[in-house]
Amino acid sequence: MLMKKKIRVEFFSQSKKWPRRIPKIRKITFYTIQNMKQYFKNNYLYNLNLIFSEKTKMTKLNKKYKNKYADTDVLTFVSKITNKNLGKLIYCDIFFSIDTIEKYINKNHVKIYDHFTHLLIHSLLHLNDYDHKNLIQFEKMKKQEIKILKKFKIKNPY
Repeated sequence: MLMKKKIRVEFFSQSKKWPRRIPKIRKITFYTIQNMKQYFKNNYLYNLNLIFSEKTKMTKLNKKYKNKYADTDVLTFVSKITNKNLGKLIYCDIFFSIDTIEKYINKNHVKIYDHFTHLLIHSLLHLNDYDHKNLIQFEKMKKQEIKILKKFKIKNPY
């Protein structure tokens, strides 16, 4: 039996700097997922949580799970589960730091929603088995990010 792709997305804000941006981010998220459908596996149910956070929380998460004591713009946590009744499930929590994102966009003179789109694409590629633990993986992932960003008319960030 071939199951149609099902992708559920929830949005959570942990910072006062995010709520006014959430409506536009929702649109960007659904548009991005729609345009990246070929990357998603047909036989999985996807459950995504987008958590909009800030420096303090991200630093704690980065320290606990990545052993790095620093803020970061995005962290992606993926769990794959097979359940005999539900089938193959992917759960993913994607955390975004407003503080690091604002610092990046100010330094590099890019639009916040363009940078958010890039980070989201990056995380969705992680969700679908792309990684950057070595140079070969990094180049492969970067190539896909640039290709997708080009479709969205967003300048190559590399």
